[in-house]
Amino acid sequence: MPTLFERIVAGELPADIVYKDAQITAFRDIHPRAPVHILIVPNKPIPTANDITDADAPLIGRLFIVARDLARKLGIAEDGYRLIVNCNAHGGQEVYHLHLHLVGGAPLGPMVSTR
Repeated sequence: MPTLFERIVAGELPADIVYKDAQITAFRDIHPRAPVHILIVPNKPIPTANDITDADAPLIGRLFIVARDLARKLGIAEDGYRLIVNCNAHGGQEVYHLHLHLVGGAPLGPMVSTR
């Protein structure tokens, strides 16, 4: 069964798409955690970071190039931003289609809280 992100990439579900090419689709998160919160996904379904193969290296590099370019385009590159990849349940992954969160537009505070 296709994931939510596969359906967005295929155009079956609506999304606020900010970038799309043959390999990558980027769209605004529906529950943003910062003024800028973009999800950048490979069009090829890869469930988790654990499922990345050596052959995927150029695609994974492309995710970061798109993130860099979007940060510049959205005006957050100079002040700074965070790139996040969650993996599996303990890592907070909710959709099992590899994705990069581009988050910024305000001070983000510490990356992990110490309880």
